[in-house]
Amino acid sequence: MNTRTGEEIASVLRTAVRAATWAPSVHNTQPWSFVVEGDEIALRADSDRKLRVGDPAGREMLISCGAALTNVRLALRALGHEPRVRVLPDPDRPALLATVRPGAAVAADEDTRLLYAEIERRRTHRAGFTRLPVPERLVEALVAEASAEGAHLTPVRSEAAIRVLAAITCAAQDVQSQDRRLSLEMIRWARPPGSHRRDGVPAESYPRVPRRTRPHFAQRDYGQGHPWGNDADQFFSVSVGAVALLTTRGDSRQDWITAGRALQRVLLHASALGLSAAFHTQALEMFHLREFLRHELCSDEYPQMIMRLGITFDDGEGVRRPVAEVLEER
Repeated sequence: MNTRTGEEIASVLRTAVRAATWAPSVHNTQPWSFVVEGDEIALRADSDRKLRVGDPAGREMLISCGAALTNVRLALRALGHEPRVRVLPDPDRPALLATVRPGAAVAADEDTRLLYAEIERRRTHRAGFTRLPVPERLVEALVAEASAEGAHLTPVRSEAAIRVLAAITCAAQDVQSQDRRLSLEMIRWARPPGSHRRDGVPAESYPRVPRRTRPHFAQRDYGQGHPWGNDADQFFSVSVGAVALLTTRGDSRQDWITAGRALQRVLLHASALGLSAAFHTQALEMFHLREFLRHELCSDEYPQMIMRLGITFDDGEGVRRPVAEVLEER
């Protein structure tokens, strides 16, 4: 039986929302907002932060919000409550993605405490990895974590398939770099050096002159011709690390949220195991390329994320908006 006071529950819910804000999101758009009313957290999509050119259907936005939902659930468990979650609870309110209530009292196990500690430590990597190999047992552990959330993480072990993914990523990046609307949209989320914004991609979070991985996986050009970035890439090799595809059987809004939940569970476990992740979504933003990948490399499942996993010594600062900007308390 839960004996916490209303004030204590309110504190727990605010802490869970803070944890949610540390989820990964496309271009660090942080496309979410939260309402706390009574003992319930409502997670809503913030359509003002959707990429209207790169993500018109909102797939990447909902994946981002699904990752935030994983953090809410994890935080509640870490703070002693079993989360009671309803996904897409009201078809008449499409922006309402989930509601979460603290349920029965539970004692946080070691795994929960470990992952909760990684929420603010996890970082997105935007370069090559060191030559240190990723142990197969760690990759298989991440496969199991994705499966537990209803998605599939498939390691890409064929060198030919890795070359195909690299080539299609480079092709998509080249095409998108010629699209003025996409470039302008990216500029909105690229933070110049010294910026005090708490969203978007900081100039310090990617290499100034990136080294080409072998095979080469193109990165987003957040600098857009400016000499922005850091010099950390010189310490990394051209290793791509371990390549993996995150897929779902369906491609509905619920599937996108599921993909986000699975993605964050994988990323937190990877971080706890000493692994970093780099994402490549360019090809997934182009219908024909995504369909090609679905049929040729994903056994007709829907690709939701292309990622590389590896070992880095990247400990850059994370950037997130304060809770007061995303939370409404009633």
